[in-house]
Amino acid sequence: MTPTSYLPTKPLARADGKRSIGWWGIWTLVVTEGSLFGYLLLSYFYLAAQTEAHWPPEGLPKLMMPGINTVILLSSSVFVWLSERCIRHRRIRLGLLPMGIAIVLGATFVAIQMREWGKKDYGIASNLYGSLYFTITGFHVVHVIIGLTILSLLLLWTALGYFNQKRYGPIVIGGLYWHFVDAVWLFIFSTFYLLPYLQGR
Repeated sequence: MTPTSYLPTKPLARADGKRSIGWWGIWTLVVTEGSLFGYLLLSYFYLAAQTEAHWPPEGLPKLMMPGINTVILLSSSVFVWLSERCIRHRRIRLGLLPMGIAIVLGATFVAIQMREWGKKDYGIASNLYGSLYFTITGFHVVHVIIGLTILSLLLLWTALGYFNQKRYGPIVIGGLYWHFVDAVWLFIFSTFYLLPYLQGR
């Protein structure tokens, strides 16, 4: 059995032309996890509207490091897309570099986020805002770490020759998950870092 024998002959479809289980599975995951993040952010907005405490307690958040971190995470999505594109165009080895860069960028995002947590004067149990902030951003970091694990496996499988221009479905599916994680961060960043400036709080 060759390394690629277990992969579908069509990128995102079964032999009968129907969408693969992996394709439907990733979209089910995206909808489910997207709903969960949506509920968490709705809870934030609801509780923010009800409280009379200063929101956020630290005053207007600093934008420098979170802004840089946002650019880092969004850039990683570009490199994941480049890796997929290289594989689709028979440049398998060339696809290793952008995937590796995406992993480094994702790990950098996690490191900066943890440093950002360490600078806070409050914790998850300090107040209502702290509970929401650390729960939502922490939940997102967990998803980023899961995404990094997926990208690392895809990088390894690409290096081992598991993918080619006809067999790259897992790359697309893994990429969709990573793009979803990046898109969620835009909502989180807007909520915790940009919205307070618009509200003047």
